[in-house]
Amino acid sequence: MLSLLKIDNIAIIESAEIEFSRGFNVLSGETGAGKSIILDSINAVLGFRTSRELIRTGATEARVTALFSCISESVEKRLEELSIPLSPDKTLLVSRVISPDKNVCKVNNTLTNVTALREIGAELISIHGQQDNRELLNNETHISYIDSIGDLTEKVEEYKELYNELFNVKSQIKRLSGNKEEKARKIDILTYQIDELEKAEINPGEWESLKNRRTELQNFEKIQESLSASYDALYGGDSYKGAVEMVSGAFRELSSIAGFSTDVQAISEKIGDLYYELSDIADTIRDNISGDGYNPLELEEIENRLDLLYKLSKKYGETEEDMLLFLENAKKELSEISLSDEVLDGLKVEYKNKLSKAQKLAENLSQQRKTEAKIFCEKVCEELRFLDMPNVEFLVDFKEVDLCENGIDSAEFLISANVGEVPKPIAKIASGGELSRIMLALKTVLAHKDKIDTMIFDEIDAGVSGRAALKVASKLKDVSEGKQVLCVTHLAQLMSYADSHYLIEKAVRDGKTYTGVTLLDLEGRTKEIARITSGGEITQTQLDNALEMINNARG
Repeated sequence: MLSLLKIDNIAIIESAEIEFSRGFNVLSGETGAGKSIILDSINAVLGFRTSRELIRTGATEARVTALFSCISESVEKRLEELSIPLSPDKTLLVSRVISPDKNVCKVNNTLTNVTALREIGAELISIHGQQDNRELLNNETHISYIDSIGDLTEKVEEYKELYNELFNVKSQIKRLSGNKEEKARKIDILTYQIDELEKAEINPGEWESLKNRRTELQNFEKIQESLSASYDALYGGDSYKGAVEMVSGAFRELSSIAGFSTDVQAISEKIGDLYYELSDIADTIRDNISGDGYNPLELEEIENRLDLLYKLSKKYGETEEDMLLFLENAKKELSEISLSDEVLDGLKVEYKNKLSKAQKLAENLSQQRKTEAKIFCEKVCEELRFLDMPNVEFLVDFKEVDLCENGIDSAEFLISANVGEVPKPIAKIASGGELSRIMLALKTVLAHKDKIDTMIFDEIDAGVSGRAALKVASKLKDVSEGKQVLCVTHLAQLMSYADSHYLIEKAVRDGKTYTGVTLLDLEGRTKEIARITSGGEITQTQLDNALEMINNARG
């Protein structure tokens, strides 16, 4: 469960530390006080996307830290998969620092990334709010509820994997089943391209080498003149001494007196090294002086070769490696086309086998869904009757469709809230308050299947009031007996059932806005409930009524 949440510099919260308890935790406060910021902060440590706009004005970074205690085996397994160390006391410390240019995420003081946070977060907390109500209006999501309640997720994944394989085989068949004229045209093109590239005999690195050789040939005379002059300067001529001979003389002279002085000996060794190095350089220069003269045919051949490579690069890729890769792929494609009839026959057999298997899996899955749906509907109706919808009818309308990613089923929730009304799609008849109660009923039924320890409800009570609100409060209290529940609410009825009640307040000091979070005692809870019910000045009667609500909730 979520034990501690520490927030620094998130929007109007400069610093807040909230210790949550087991059971039913309620957060209340005026609109705009910062309740949504608390949820944004929790979302941040769960790996959801954040914005730099969350950083408090004037701060360079924002930080959220969450401590979870008594983590489940599924969380431990996920940590092991991500190579994150486990804590001996079964706690989990998650932190995220948000700055304009980067995010720093840590789990148990181990650096990680947002993706890992999201994977771990999915095992820690489930959040339910108005978005869930909107999803409930989309009948495409309904079948997933049946799969969850029936523990059919693994079977659905098995079917989807087979369906994807079937789709891929079908795509290959379609690609290889083109008309004969198109196939012949493609063979001609590929044959020409392969022939052109193979005749070119392209070698990696050849282009750059040829360009360098062309530069040498274009400057042949200047290079040869400079090499000859350099050689003469080093070795000298008939009428003058070169640098090598003069350094050699200096070396001989110094060598003759090297034994008389250590300084001279050091100089002698250095000039000796210089003599040998100059000799090597001179020999290398001599070897590079060409006696054959300039060959214009070689330059012409290089120009032709470079021109060919340039033209090929415009067709098949910028570099030799790109052109060779094009050649390899062209050969592979030609081979596939040439063998396409044989391959096509094999693919058709494979498709037939996979289709038969997928059809059987889908039919089996459909039968199980319909069986589970009956149980699911009974449980949902039971919950809805408790939530002050006594005459409700709730059922799942299955329709058979062509084989698709979900099998052969489309499913839509139908509901009738009043006697004598025919069940109709939720999107057409459910009010806002009914939607909230339907969603709570679904979540309550699914909670027994859900291994996540903490559930957050963000204004799940929207559109609910009076006796229905008391029922919603009582149901959330029941759910909190087996899980930690956090609920953001404006309803006094929900506040009265809380095990822990947190007040979120906003204040202005020194021209800046600050939000604080306070755990209320009995007196504080009584005042907050009275404030909610009064809408203005609080009277003693309202305080008495608020205290009575709390005492009644305690039973």
